Amino acid sequence: MNREKLWNANYVKIWLVNFMVHFSFTLIVPLLPLYLYETFGATKDTIGLVLAGYSVMALLVRPFSGFIVDSFPRKAVLMVCIFFFFALFAGYIVAGSITMFALFRTLHGAPFGATTVAASTVAIDVLPSSRRTEGIGYYGLSNNLATVIGPVLAIYVLQAFGGNFDALFWLSMLFSLLGILLVASIHIPARDYVQGKRVLSLDRFFLVKGWREAVSMVCLAFSYGVVSTYVAIYGKQQLGITEGTGLFFSLLAVGLMLSRLTGAPFLRRNLVTRNASLGMTVSVCGYLLFALVPSTPAYYASAFIIGLGNGHMWPAFQTMFINLAENNQRGTANSSILTAWDAGVGLGILCGGFVAEHTSYGGAFLCAVVVNVIGVAYYFLKVRQHFEANKLR
Repeated sequence: MNREKLWNANYVKIWLVNFMVHFSFTLIVPLLPLYLYETFGATKDTIGLVLAGYSVMALLVRPFSGFIVDSFPRKAVLMVCIFFFFALFAGYIVAGSITMFALFRTLHGAPFGATTVAASTVAIDVLPSSRRTEGIGYYGLSNNLATVIGPVLAIYVLQAFGGNFDALFWLSMLFSLLGILLVASIHIPARDYVQGKRVLSLDRFFLVKGWREAVSMVCLAFSYGVVSTYVAIYGKQQLGITEGTGLFFSLLAVGLMLSRLTGAPFLRRNLVTRNASLGMTVSVCGYLLFALVPSTPAYYASAFIIGLGNGHMWPAFQTMFINLAENNQRGTANSSILTAWDAGVGLGILCGGFVAEHTSYGGAFLCAVVVNVIGVAYYFLKVRQHFEANKLR
């Protein structure tokens, strides 16, 4: 029997939109701590506070984004969100003080949070139902490619323009503009909206059934928030790695892509908890290596191992949220997992900066490992059994 086509035109377009958004994002994120330190003389805890605002704002917006995406035409919602995501890059260019930069950075979290919810929900809409789980796994490859190319290109551009960070901000604007043009060409199937429901409940904003999965995800995201944010400045100050951040994120993304490709067949066979279990076990080994072995070989090897683990873990968890939700709660399900991720990343950035300021970066990374282990243990004790007992598909 012929299977339905996975890579249809609309899925390819929203896949590219997701790439453009995350490329614009990852182009500047790894270098922002250096930018704040070199431009404004920011301390470690101040850097953590400034950068955490982005995640906090995205966290606040995510639940409402899911409600809006489920209640209004998704293409229109996505167009509005990605436009503001594009426009706020200009704020980084005009910011003349760390206070103004922090304001624009915090505001920018809102359209990013809403755009990623809307885009991932559109991707699910345009996927054939028989290949939806597989498509969710491949959709994440766009994030991973952005993670590979973004930091590498960022370092090259920064060197080419003599350390002028404005060049990176302009480039991010350009790619987010390309995302807007792609969204305009997407055709989304007509659907029924949920506004006919008379009762406005918490489940319209957060998938209450998935709170256990969300707790585990917060812990897993915490460790990623610490490592991904402070890896560049840690490598430069502690290991003497001045141009290795791009290679670190490249190895991370190679691991992500490899595990996405090898994990997709298992997701297609609905072995969701198997993928999640494998991913978390592998990634915690990577975090342990990074935190406990402060050397250049461990620095790079841990990136690949963390990527391998997260590439299995993330699509499995997203599938869990989708499979716990009713069909008219896809937006809510997507916003819920992203809300949990943002909460963890934001806490990781904030706590990582505080711990690094009062102890060391090594102390911050050890804190990240402890929280990650807690999340993994909670998954095996509570989450796995809960999902198997309550999944709808």
